[in-house]
Amino acid sequence: MRRLVRSAQLIDQMIEERRNINMHVQVISSVNESCSAKFHHKTAIVIDVLRATSTIVTALSAGAKCVVPAETVMDARAMQLPGDVLGGERFCRKIAGFDLGNSPNEYTQQTVGGRKVILTTTNGTRGIHKSMRADHIIVASLLNADACARSALELRRDIVILCAGSHDDFAIEDGLCAGLILDCLKKQSGIPIDVDDFGHAMHSLYRDRSEIVFETLLNSQSGKRLQKIGSRGDIESCASINTLNLVPYLSGDQLIIRH
Repeated sequence: MRRLVRSAQLIDQMIEERRNINMHVQVISSVNESCSAKFHHKTAIVIDVLRATSTIVTALSAGAKCVVPAETVMDARAMQLPGDVLGGERFCRKIAGFDLGNSPNEYTQQTVGGRKVILTTTNGTRGIHKSMRADHIIVASLLNADACARSALELRRDIVILCAGSHDDFAIEDGLCAGLILDCLKKQSGIPIDVDDFGHAMHSLYRDRSEIVFETLLNSQSGKRLQKIGSRGDIESCASINTLNLVPYLSGDQLIIRH
């Protein structure tokens, strides 16, 4: 009987200790602010709302076999095999000779279904490569923020959210998405979430702008650049909240859907 009582007490103690464990979340403002040491033994969530990570999520949703993030244009060309789709941009414009640009609206079942997509972008794919020291890398956007938060909690690591940014600077749309993910984490987690100061600021940003997400994207510097080249439709496609329930997960050098 004493052994049974002692075992029950140990179980209760373990449960109580588990309740007191905090999950730590750090938010990095741009690719330029990241370094490999920040990702060690953690789950990295990479965000580039306008447009790389939105495009990756859309491509996988449309039936792409996988998306391979390439850091440079030369790397992307070298990786391509017959049947692969080359996609990407530099400074918002499609790369000469590539099949597709970086508009999520180009990545349909007809263009990428069942095919490998090799993608290189100015900031988003660079952010993925910057995160390679992490134990796990997942790709997030406004489209799939809730699913990414749930997946990150299941992976049971501290989390680093990397906002890719734009032209090496912080981009408000990425911060907005980071704030949304933090909101989802706080709602879903059964343990306390310990967030750094910048993360707190991004959570406040999201709560302040949650009813005007599309307007915020339109008025961002990235949004204004896209409008100048006639890509307002891309902003609309990237602004929807939690419309896709899938998580791109880096397995080897390929982003696949995490099941």
